[in-house]
Amino acid sequence: MAIEGEYRIAARREAVWAALNDVEVLRACIPGCEELVQKSATEIDGRIQAQLGPVKAGFATKITLSDIRPPEGYTLSGEGKAGVGFGKGSARVDLIEDAGATVLRYSATMQLGGKLAQVGSRLVEGATRQLADQFFDAFAKRLDAGATRTEAEPAPTAAGGAASAGAGISRWWWIGAATGILAILVWWLSR
Repeated sequence: MAIEGEYRIAARREAVWAALNDVEVLRACIPGCEELVQKSATEIDGRIQAQLGPVKAGFATKITLSDIRPPEGYTLSGEGKAGVGFGKGSARVDLIEDAGATVLRYSATMQLGGKLAQVGSRLVEGATRQLADQFFDAFAKRLDAGATRTEAEPAPTAAGGAASAGAGISRWWWIGAATGILAILVWWLSR
């Protein structure tokens, strides 16, 4: 699954870079973070309590920083393991100067295995996106209370209103499907 986002922060790029490399700032912004320990300039170990869909678990995590380009950005690669499965992923974080502010842009990919992968990819993807948004929102607002998430304008469709009516039916179908998956998962985990 791929996750992307962008935040505009009214702070100098060097200040945003310093915060991205401050373990205490990261610990405060990561949802469910119980522990974060810097092992070296490029390695961080941690323990995170996370809920992905209906599955809640503690993850032992190992994060490695690479492609370090101060103060422009870096790539994080990580792996988290728990009794319910594992997650592996990487994220590229770029800091772009823009009229006295900094645009923080991230692009991440993630793989899940074990029971987590069996939950249902759309349900887990939604929860994962929510966790990423919570982290970057908390991080951006820690530096600038007025920080905003920026989004690209949606592309216009040739079908106009017909496309949005179809999207409504599709959304309700997915909500029903997610509810069914959730019920099956709860039954399966309680066996």
